Amino acid sequence: MVEQIQKYGGCPVSATLKVIGGKWKPLLLYFISVDVNRFGMLQRMMPGCSKRMMTTQLRELENDGLVHRKVFAQVPPKVIYTLTESGESLRPIFRELSKWGIKNVLEKK
Repeated sequence: MVEQIQKYGGCPVSATLKVIGGKWKPLLLYFISVDVNRFGMLQRMMPGCSKRMMTTQLRELENDGLVHRKVFAQVPPKVIYTLTESGESLRPIFRELSKWGIKNVLEKK
């Protein structure tokens, strides 16, 4: 426990942001939560994110236990990303962020 507190600075918000923060991770988690779950689909939803960056971010989310990566043995290769139980717990947060963005950003324009 002490090691985790030191790793994340002792603040629960800081700890959360270190795991899901950044430019691409929140978007990846949101899109996966609404069933955009193939690499190509994700890339089309985030045109500014390079393949290398997306792969890195997805691997970090997988290592942090938020995303599960399932590879199907076929040609061409098929990979599907889903939220783990821990990742699923973020779904209500993204739903609220989406509502807030619609109400306070998109509808004001």
